[in-house]
Amino acid sequence: MTRVLVARQDNLGDVLLAGPCIRAVAASASHVTLLAGPHGRAAGELLPGVDDVLTWTAPWIDPEPPPVTATDTGAFVARMRAQSFDRALILTSFHQSPLPLALLLRQAGVPWIGAISEDYPGSLLDLRHRVDGDPPEPVRMLSLAEAAGFSLPPDDHGALALRRPLPEITRLTGGGAYVVVHPAASVPARQPTAAWTRETVRALAADGHRVLVTGSPAERTLTQEVAGTSAVNLGGRTSLAELAAVLSGAQVVVAPNTGPAHLAAAAGTPVVSLFAPVVPAERWAPYGVPTIVLGDQQAPCRASRARVCPVPGHPCLDTIDPADVCRAVTALAQPGAVVPEDAALTSPH
Repeated sequence: MTRVLVARQDNLGDVLLAGPCIRAVAASASHVTLLAGPHGRAAGELLPGVDDVLTWTAPWIDPEPPPVTATDTGAFVARMRAQSFDRALILTSFHQSPLPLALLLRQAGVPWIGAISEDYPGSLLDLRHRVDGDPPEPVRMLSLAEAAGFSLPPDDHGALALRRPLPEITRLTGGGAYVVVHPAASVPARQPTAAWTRETVRALAADGHRVLVTGSPAERTLTQEVAGTSAVNLGGRTSLAELAAVLSGAQVVVAPNTGPAHLAAAAGTPVVSLFAPVVPAERWAPYGVPTIVLGDQQAPCRASRARVCPVPGHPCLDTIDPADVCRAVTALAQPGAVVPEDAALTSPH
């Protein structure tokens, strides 16, 4: 019996990208627990290989961090100790440190801990893994599992995946083929303006596509503005599992760099990625499905990790020609569409 904790404590997209790593661990562990943050828990519940999900808000990762208190960290350590984990893998983005969590897990008595760490870990880590280059995030995380002695089964394709079956959602999607446009992202700099997206929805509808617009309950005003009279507004009408089912049934999903873009990839649906270059597309673009990246990847905001667009007019996304989106959707909607991994279209300026 080997009980393994895998931690990924940020957003739902990050958790979805951890899927191949988690499946590699699950292939030989007797029980896999995912430690997620509040923004990623629902995604963890959709991942194959996860036996249960624990939630805790890490003050060094969450975008709205709570204060650090002895009461909170003490309760977390006690909770982890009660689980009696044999091993732990801590998954983090390149700009996050695994060491605070490693310290707490050591206090909880976890005997073996591995993580990717540029910082000297002292006795906090048993495996200090380093990754060369800038691989896609799922590959980066899977490499940690492999360094720890876990590997995917021979028949596992290594792409993103979801638990099946997904919910029945015909009442939402109706009959016939459709394209999904998801207009929002958790970080404002990564989403185009509502006016641009509305124009693009109109262009897709004029091109003969039946368009569904998706979003969370908090995004209903945006999705209604974007859908107008040209599309069906599903904003706020789906759980995450139902959203996954809607995306799974789409011919193509059009979305910025956001969790639902990775959810579409996990569902196996091609993606037109409206990608703001504040983070590198090589690492964060939808993985494992035919994808066309649109947007100026050399814009002044490149690699800035900005949360709010620092350039007037949001040129990296809002100067994309909606006709380019229509052409990309048409290309990806073809049966058996295969797009090279380096395929990208960038709108001229």
